[in-house]
Amino acid sequence: MSEIDSLKAQLETLQSEALAAFSAAIDLVSLQQMRVNYLGKKGALTEVLKGVGKLPPQERPVIGQYVNQSKSVLSAALDIAEAGLAVAAKAERVEAERIDVTLPGRVGATGALHPVQRGLDEMTAIFSQMGFAVAEGPEIENEFHNFDALNIPPEHPARAMHDTFFVEQMGDEPMLLRTHTSPVQIRAMKRFLAESGEPPLAVVAPGRVYRCDYDVTHSPMFHQVEVFKVDRDVSMAHLKGVLKHFLSTYFEKEVSIRLRPHYFPFTEPSAEVDIGCVFCAGKGCRICKNSGWIEVLGSGMIHPNVLKSVGIDSDEFSGFAFGLGVERLVMLKQGIPDLRMFFENDVRFLRRMGS
Repeated sequence: MSEIDSLKAQLETLQSEALAAFSAAIDLVSLQQMRVNYLGKKGALTEVLKGVGKLPPQERPVIGQYVNQSKSVLSAALDIAEAGLAVAAKAERVEAERIDVTLPGRVGATGALHPVQRGLDEMTAIFSQMGFAVAEGPEIENEFHNFDALNIPPEHPARAMHDTFFVEQMGDEPMLLRTHTSPVQIRAMKRFLAESGEPPLAVVAPGRVYRCDYDVTHSPMFHQVEVFKVDRDVSMAHLKGVLKHFLSTYFEKEVSIRLRPHYFPFTEPSAEVDIGCVFCAGKGCRICKNSGWIEVLGSGMIHPNVLKSVGIDSDEFSGFAFGLGVERLVMLKQGIPDLRMFFENDVRFLRRMGS
């Protein structure tokens, strides 16, 4: 076989092979690679052309004609295959993105406030409606506002390391995560006196507090609402009236309350506040330990030493104060058995509580 016949045979084989490959291409990416493999600068057709230089000069135009013809055939076949694959890809994309307009619309999930935040907002709103101004204070406190000004001496058990989270000192002054919202009472009274000169004032202070406790009914971080009022002739009767109205409003039914003598360093006299069991209506059940009563908060008349620490004359003015645990009341109202459920972020619990 002559050299020119050999080149013609190679071109025919190459053309047949390429046309078959173009027809079998499954996507545009693979087809583009075939274009490079057959018609590129280093492709199969270029390799065949390298043999043209070995032919006699008079035979080169003949084989060049065959090469150009094969190149035209392959280019046309590539264009046809590319157009077909493009149509198929578009049809596939249209099918994948097809929207059935008869289907109901997709509604995104609606979020809700955390049950503790909802309870905090609800309690604060009740006191606001009763005329109490909302106040806030820092969560990192000094010992004066958290203990000293509240008549809690250095030897008091509440100041022990196992009850309080201490943080780095600010200069020579120890700093801590506040153990109750009562420091806001001191800050609010000092601020009010600086602005207005003397009482009356009535304040509700919601916020986070921290203690070294963790069990079914305690968490290292929890929420309190501090409520206090200072004026002339404020008495325990005023305290009981505010408590009665708040608790009945929060539990959305008339509740009975009782005050039991107790000791708190920042109030005198002091009282634990019980409500008639909201589960058995005072008849006795497992929740109230068959007593008919449930303890809900601590209260009392503001201690004269606390008033003195902010410059209020306790002979002329008096006041009441109480602090309630938000999680405690939310658990009672919603029938939640374990305080830790509030902070475990179980979506099933949060979804049920948020509905």
